[in-house]
Amino acid sequence: MQLSKKDILKRANDASKNTLLETLDIQMVDFGDDYLIARMPVTPKVHQPDGVLHGGATAALAETCGSFAAHLFTDTSKNFVRGLEITANHLKAVKDGFVYAKATFIHKGRTTQLLDIRVTDEDDNLISVCRLSTITLPMKA
Repeated sequence: MQLSKKDILKRANDASKNTLLETLDIQMVDFGDDYLIARMPVTPKVHQPDGVLHGGATAALAETCGSFAAHLFTDTSKNFVRGLEITANHLKAVKDGFVYAKATFIHKGRTTQLLDIRVTDEDDNLISVCRLSTITLPMKA
């Protein structure tokens, strides 16, 4: 049975219970053939002391989005995905609203993947540009 997009997103979001994703209120909101979009509210919970979005929270959103994208396009009954490296260039401050991360593949290899993750605000202003490399490894029998 093929799952609907709504069911896949629900499963992804349900898997986030009792994790950092739940703490930061990160939700998967859309995906397509080569991308995944996640969002996170910008509230005092993710602020740095001067009242703007913390870069670490942005990096957590980006890594979450990229890792879930790699999972979506991998046979997770036989393999698991782990992040190898993330970089983040923060370009603009945000105080409130939502930020959206869109992960797209630069390289979708059998073992390694490289994703471009652009974080934008609700007005589509670029907030951060991130790169994530992941590795897909076989599960042990």
